Amino acid sequence: MMIMPEASATAGGQQSLLRLMTWLSPAFPVGGFVYSGGLEAAVEGGHLADGNALAPWLSTLLSSGSLRNDAILLGEAHRVFDDPERLLGVAELAAALAGSAERYSESVRQGDAFLAAASAWPHAVLDVFSGGTAYSVAVGAVAAAHGVTVCDTLAAYLHAQCAQLVSAAIRLGLIGQRQGVAVLAGLEPLILRQSEAVAGLTLDDLGSATVIADMLSMRHETQYSRLFQS
Repeated sequence: MMIMPEASATAGGQQSLLRLMTWLSPAFPVGGFVYSGGLEAAVEGGHLADGNALAPWLSTLLSSGSLRNDAILLGEAHRVFDDPERLLGVAELAAALAGSAERYSESVRQGDAFLAAASAWPHAVLDVFSGGTAYSVAVGAVAAAHGVTVCDTLAAYLHAQCAQLVSAAIRLGLIGQRQGVAVLAGLEPLILRQSEAVAGLTLDDLGSATVIADMLSMRHETQYSRLFQS
């Protein structure tokens, strides 16, 4: 019996890591920089008066809000990536759960852009989708297709989403770059805990308790002056 060298397994793991880093890098062309996920409306409405409020806000989204739901949908897409019918069902559910027009647009535009850019790594899973795919579902399916573990994918995705919101907060003048880095450092334990916890959840566990954040996402649609599209 031939035993593959350990270096080969290590190289495969490193390749998956590199791909995950690329897919969730700010340089990956999904247009995430134009969205704030309702954060701009929260700042405009005084719900986030200073930088000290940002970490609790993001923590709530991670544990009880949209980021938790996105993570659950990502995990389900990761599990069923090789079953086109079930995968499309997850994609349709994710699109239907968008709480506002801007939330829907933000999610599916990034998802479709992600799938288009991911074609640089050809795989049959890309042919399953025909447009209007939520970002979390796209990331979960593509990561699974390339052998990235669900926990690694969840951790990287949640960190990237938090980093994007921190970047939006910096551009809104709520915090500076140094404080932004401190916020991300402080969120690491929660991101890791949520990644492990969500990996075992199913679609039956979907749910949100962040009513104010959801309402602000709707309010942003009619905000007079704004930097972001959501």
